[in-house]
Amino acid sequence: MDAAIPKTKAARRPPGERDPERTRASILAAATGEFTAHGLDGARVDEIARRSGVNKRMIYYYFGDKNGLYLAVLEGSYADIRNAEINMHLTDRDPADAMRELVAFTWNYFIEHPEFLSLLNTENLHRARHLKTSKKIRELHSPLVGIITALLERGVREKVFRTGVDPVQLYVSIASLGFFYMSNRFTLSTIFGRDLSEREALAERGKHIEDVVLGYLRP
Repeated sequence: MDAAIPKTKAARRPPGERDPERTRASILAAATGEFTAHGLDGARVDEIARRSGVNKRMIYYYFGDKNGLYLAVLEGSYADIRNAEINMHLTDRDPADAMRELVAFTWNYFIEHPEFLSLLNTENLHRARHLKTSKKIRELHSPLVGIITALLERGVREKVFRTGVDPVQLYVSIASLGFFYMSNRFTLSTIFGRDLSEREALAERGKHIEDVVLGYLRP
């Protein structure tokens, strides 16, 4: 009779654990698509497993449950846009040029990443219930506030920006001028009889947002 072969640590690993980063990335990419298409309540873990090519057991192994996976997708989406902003090195630029570039970047990011807007809409419907449990979200946003604060302070010193501008209020205005348009462009197009999704319309809106924000900042 053969002796029982003891289970090694490697044998007890869930499939795919040897390359956890790639496995997690595949799951998150599939989950982003599923949550974007169906929201949190309509999304199905079985479909996420199918899209990612990963066993459903692995999803629970890495993220605990569907809510944990959804929060990881949210955090990843915020991290992507915040990292992109940091990589622009705006604080090294002329403050007015840098602020205009931040406005343009934010607008174009919304256009190029509709999944980000969809996720924000979903989480707002849930009153940020999941985001409130995140241990990363405020840390992710601190650099953005720091960048805007530095630009505002330098702009005031160089007499190209007005004083007394709150950096958080300013960013909320920058984001909302684009977010509202993108989230409501279908109803707005119907109401005003103009296709607000056309390339020319999007470019016109982007320029309008830049002019509004920079006009507000003038001393």
